[in-house]
Amino acid sequence: MYRFSNTVIGLLNLFTLVASIPIIGAGLLMAKSSTTCESFLETPLLVIGFVVLVISLSGFIGACFNVACALWVYLVVMLFLIASLIGLTIFGYGVSSKGSGVEVVGRVYKEYHIEDYSSWWRKRIEDPRYWNTIRSCILSSKTCAKLASWTPQDYMQRDMSPIQSGCCKPPTACTYSMETMVNYQDPDCYKWSNDPTLLCYDCDSCKAGLLENIRRNWHKLSLLTLFMLVFLIAIYSIGCCAFRNTRRAETDYPYAQNRITKIIPRWDYYW
Repeated sequence: MYRFSNTVIGLLNLFTLVASIPIIGAGLLMAKSSTTCESFLETPLLVIGFVVLVISLSGFIGACFNVACALWVYLVVMLFLIASLIGLTIFGYGVSSKGSGVEVVGRVYKEYHIEDYSSWWRKRIEDPRYWNTIRSCILSSKTCAKLASWTPQDYMQRDMSPIQSGCCKPPTACTYSMETMVNYQDPDCYKWSNDPTLLCYDCDSCKAGLLENIRRNWHKLSLLTLFMLVFLIAIYSIGCCAFRNTRRAETDYPYAQNRITKIIPRWDYYW
């Protein structure tokens, strides 16, 4: 039974080794795609795929062929991954703790303001390089096209996603009569256009809707993140046992075998 940990580590790494191949393949396919949204995910998929491939290969070789140095590399990288995941989880909760929707009187949906969210997120999403890519993704997703057939009654009774609320319509408080145009209004009111390719895609409310969508998705993934941490820590513990077994095998003294040979007891031992 002392080889059980090596068998478990070998099987798990064989599974992740096979699973890394489709991930790398998906990244390579996205690299050839002309769609902006797909190319946006190209680099993360390739990095994750190659990292999983290297880790799985070193863990499989070390556990199944008793190569201690390969298992040592595997454990070091696993420890780095656990520490990185813990740091990422703490950082994610820090930047996603701010922000929420504002109730609109007489409406089911909420509206979102970019100043309610973390300054770290605001700084990056307001960068034209990032926002132009994200804007193209929202436009190609045809999210706003679903609202084209809505009647005024639908806007009173139906809910919207954060992106639809921020990107597909002007803020509810906006008025476009000649008397009110000279008064102060939300700057997004002047960025709105009836053109389906423009709408409110350059509004701060659109950026806030995207941040709200990211915040909600992060909270949904929080349980998965905690599960991954527990799973990785358990695998790391089994890997430590496999590393210890491999070192014992290399020293030619298997588990529970004593280095001191037995000798015949002296004549007066039983007295």
